[in-house]
Amino acid sequence: MNHTGKKNIIWIANLGMAFTALIWGFAFVVVKDSVDSVPPVYMLAFRFTIAFVGLSLVFYKKLPKITRSDLICGSFLGFWLFISYFFQTVGIQYTTAGKNAFLTTIYVVIVPFLHWGINRKRPDGSCIGAAFLAVTGIGLLSLQGDMTVNLGDILTIVCGFGYAFHMIYIDKYTKTHDPIILTILQIGTAAAISWIAAPLFDGGFPMAVFSWKHLSGMLYLGFGSTMIAFLLQNVCQKYTTPTSASLFLSLESVFGVLCSILFLKEYLTIRMTAGCVLIFAAITMAETKFSFLKRRRE
Repeated sequence: MNHTGKKNIIWIANLGMAFTALIWGFAFVVVKDSVDSVPPVYMLAFRFTIAFVGLSLVFYKKLPKITRSDLICGSFLGFWLFISYFFQTVGIQYTTAGKNAFLTTIYVVIVPFLHWGINRKRPDGSCIGAAFLAVTGIGLLSLQGDMTVNLGDILTIVCGFGYAFHMIYIDKYTKTHDPIILTILQIGTAAAISWIAAPLFDGGFPMAVFSWKHLSGMLYLGFGSTMIAFLLQNVCQKYTTPTSASLFLSLESVFGVLCSILFLKEYLTIRMTAGCVLIFAAITMAETKFSFLKRRRE
């Protein structure tokens, strides 16, 4: 493949990541609107199970091709997926949907260094600078007036570390494994862990899930935010770098804040707006190295 063709594929992959971020952004509204009636771990169990069944039906021809190595790698990814979503979903009970969306993207600054440490691939200066620029935007939203964070913010930051590990190992495993098979296995593993953990953390089965409002929410989380979004992430990340993927996925925070304003009537301050601007600047820095500014000066 020539250089132009490869570059086009990378941009298509990055656009796929951005669309994934949009799907996840609206999911913050669904989760925040449902978590009072459907406890967090049961919510995870429903969404992962729906996604697992959907993927297994669509890609049933791939199931007999699953190898022992696929099972090991997929289960490991599923563990990190559950850890990430557990802390994120529990955390949203104690903070706003907008803040939860922004703090989730702490992985943006973690991924380049994990990628360096685990895969021995050193990120360039633009990517590192972009990561810190992005996390500054996160701080503008999350830090309160006395420079403290609440319990929900702390839990969400832990979630960000889980996402970082998940993203790094997706990059590692999709090099040698079918990304669709990995998606099915990791979501199936996360579903199994969720059903085991739900009675321990949440108690009895939530019958409220069978109301139309919450059932439609679980279907969106299962098919849209889990099945389609993670399939997109696993396939697209095969053709881009973890650092670029993390930056494009960080748009999830921007979409999350915008959706929380539109649907939950949360408000946007000047400081939050500045945070959104910094994240867009970070993505621009990482992807273009601001080369268009250099050409203009020349």
